[in-house]
Amino acid sequence: MSKYKYSETERQINSVLKHHDEDLKSIHFPSLSEADATVAKADALLRRLGYQPDAIKGLVPVQPRKTMVIPTWEQCCAEAEKHIGTDCELESLFTEEELRSNELAIKQLNEEFNAVHRLDAFDISIAALAGLVGAAVDILLVGIPQKTPDGLKGGPLSNYVRDYFDKKFPEEEMQKLANSKVSKVPYDAQDNRHTTIRVEGLSAYYHRLLQLGHDPLLGFVFGVADILTGRMTTIDKAGNIVFQVMENYADRKESDIFAALAKQVIHFKSDVTTSMGLPVPLMSLFNLLQFGSIGEEEQTIAEIVQGMYYEGYDFIHFCSMSIPAMLVEVIVRLGYSIKRIKEGHEIKDAIPFSLNREKHPKLATMLFIAHAGATAANAGKVYFTHNPVAINYPQWIAFAKYTYSQLKWALLERPALREAYVRGKINEELDDVLSEAEATFDRFARDYIVVFN
Repeated sequence: MSKYKYSETERQINSVLKHHDEDLKSIHFPSLSEADATVAKADALLRRLGYQPDAIKGLVPVQPRKTMVIPTWEQCCAEAEKHIGTDCELESLFTEEELRSNELAIKQLNEEFNAVHRLDAFDISIAALAGLVGAAVDILLVGIPQKTPDGLKGGPLSNYVRDYFDKKFPEEEMQKLANSKVSKVPYDAQDNRHTTIRVEGLSAYYHRLLQLGHDPLLGFVFGVADILTGRMTTIDKAGNIVFQVMENYADRKESDIFAALAKQVIHFKSDVTTSMGLPVPLMSLFNLLQFGSIGEEEQTIAEIVQGMYYEGYDFIHFCSMSIPAMLVEVIVRLGYSIKRIKEGHEIKDAIPFSLNREKHPKLATMLFIAHAGATAANAGKVYFTHNPVAINYPQWIAFAKYTYSQLKWALLERPALREAYVRGKINEELDDVLSEAEATFDRFARDYIVVFN
């Protein structure tokens, strides 16, 4: 029994092929030696009868062209069904040796596809180097933020980034901006004195972590909406989502969406360098994770994140942590591009902006390996320091992104692309066969009047 499930059309094709194959096998074609012997006998007979074979070639009368009727597909199917039935398997047309040869050809095509996407030693070296550099920068230069008499301090790179923000946004100017009307927003309550619904944990230390308007990413949605409606949207320390109208801050509303968006950006600017600055993007959502029993104090995930924010895990530190992840990207993409150019690809085809695996078959896998290495090193950093503030949030986000991409590729996209590649190669060979068959038919039909039913 065949291991393939044929459609109705495929069954018809199999039957017609089987029928024609048997017809061809039943025809006896004389060998070349037999044909030569028959010609020699005919020449000898003509000579005994007094004829010269060469002289009478021109006397052969021109035969009228015969008519060749081509049956319809339905007629072909009916004739095949009459002689051999409809339950024919394609494998029956081949010998065991031919079937093994076909199977070997398919395996070779699969191997060709795998070779295109398989990393070589240089690819792995580039990915490993990028992961090591990212891990070294994270451990040695970013460090862990700590509160000191001189403010938050971390590794050399982290301190440099924080100093850059302080110079770019001077404290005096930011203080004036914070006190001006253009930066005042209705969701910026620092405690519960002006709330109608109590927000658990709302204070000068935690209000930016609890208010979604202060989130560097969510703020462009919830913050702008709050400015337009005069509301405050929060997720309190207990994980409760609270929407409330801030009547005391009604004068801070804006009726125009562009004015609200501008006020949101200005408010971000005034808060970015404060002692309890803007939280890490999406950090506010962790207040919803009211479960877990972590550490000696058996804290929930929400409590751990709240403690991280209090210790200085803010937006500026997020920017510092992003640098190792960006270095991983740059090293992998640059190394990949240089290697592609040396392999003979054009510069425009070697520029690794796209992660399309048809254009850049190895790039996404190299990035996955590099980010996996850097993330593993960061996990070790957290394990040995027993400090959640050591978590490199951007690096884990990058790792999660490429892990999803790699799993999707391995489980869904790769088998489909491999099948398309093999089918494409087979179709190319089939086109050549069909072209040759068509040319043969044209040569054969030259002496016939062809009629298609």
